[in-house]
Amino acid sequence: MDDSDLIRQIKQGNVELYSELMRRYQRKIMAFILHMLKSTKLEIVAEDLCSETFYKAYRSLHSFREVDAQFSTWLYTIARNTVLSELRKQRSVHIPFEESGVMPIASQDSAPEYRVLQGERMELVREAINALPEKQRSALILREYEGLDYQEIADILGGTVSSVKSLLFRARGSVKSQLEPYFEETESENFEGMKLR
Repeated sequence: MDDSDLIRQIKQGNVELYSELMRRYQRKIMAFILHMLKSTKLEIVAEDLCSETFYKAYRSLHSFREVDAQFSTWLYTIARNTVLSELRKQRSVHIPFEESGVMPIASQDSAPEYRVLQGERMELVREAINALPEKQRSALILREYEGLDYQEIADILGGTVSSVKSLLFRARGSVKSQLEPYFEETESENFEGMKLR
C-alpha cells in the first residue's frame, strides 16, 4: 500500500494505519532532526521532537492535500518548523553536527567532498556544515544527506527552486572555502612524502 492509500484509509477512520506511516518515515525524520539540532544538550530532545512532528502531522492529516505536496515533503516541513521552534526556545544551546551520530545516507558519488573524507576529514566537514546559516545548512542536509530534489527542498524551506540552488551554491562554496586550507596542507604533505620515497 502506498502513502496515498494509507492516508485515504486513515482519513476514513482506519487510524491504526498511521503507525505504518510512522514506521516508513521515522528514521529519516529523526536523522533530519538530529542534523538540525545544534547542542548536545538538545540531543536528548530529538526523540521528543520526532514524536511531536508525527503528532502534529496526525492532528493535521485531515487538511493534507496531495495536490499541494508529497506526504514526505509535508512531514519534513513540519519537522523543520518543530525544530526551529525548539531552537528559538533554547537560543544559547548548540549540538555539534559531528555528535549527532548520523551518517550520510546519500551515496558517496553524489557528494564529491565525502568521497575522500575519513576520520579527521569527516569531522572538519561536519564542523564546516555546522557553521553554516540555518537555511543553507537545512538545504545542504536535505540535498546531500536526505537525497531530496530541489522542488521538495523548496517546498520544505518555503522558497523557490532557484533560491534553493542559490542556498546550495553558497553553502557548498562556504564549506569548500573552510576546508581548502586543510586540503592544501594535506596535498603539500603528501607531495613532500612522495619526494622522499
